[in-house]
Amino acid sequence: MPVDPLPPRLARAANAGVLALVAGTLLGLFAFLTNPVPDPSFPWATLPASLRLPVTQPRIEHWPVTYTLAVWLWVFGLPFALLAAYRRLAPRTAVDSRAWLVGLPAALMLALTTYCRFLWPKLHPPTWNAPAYTFVCWAYCSTYVPAWSDLAYLVAGLGAAAFLLRRRDASHARLATGAFGVLALPLGLPALYAALRD
Repeated sequence: MPVDPLPPRLARAANAGVLALVAGTLLGLFAFLTNPVPDPSFPWATLPASLRLPVTQPRIEHWPVTYTLAVWLWVFGLPFALLAAYRRLAPRTAVDSRAWLVGLPAALMLALTTYCRFLWPKLHPPTWNAPAYTFVCWAYCSTYVPAWSDLAYLVAGLGAAAFLLRRRDASHARLATGAFGVLALPLGLPALYAALRD
């Protein structure tokens, strides 16, 4: 299936997003070598002392410095990595751009919102440094106020509606896609790109 090429600057940013995910993973793993419990939400995720380095990183709120950097690299790198995946994989699959650019971010937002609301072991006190893939999700993760999570579900629902409207080539599809893209930033970046290129 033919795929419109990404604009050059966005293509470079997509490549950088993939590198950000790799760098974030390495930084996150490094935290396991320095701190007994890098993420207090998961106290079982630790290495034996014999495998750790004889230094301990300082923490930014609940997490070691490199773990914090890792998480934020994942947060801001993921939307660009999704664009890189679209560019590379969409031509090889039967999945069209509507699913790649709108459906996938909406599904991810729904899954991540559900995880954060019901499954994530919450740390106390809540912190401004709480990682989240959208700004509205960050408002929930940094306060634990359920109304923010409810709003995140509404935004994810808007993304699902935008995807369905695009499948039907409905007249309001571009508006719904753009609104979802903006409200779901940074994860909504692929949808925003889809709306702007229409």
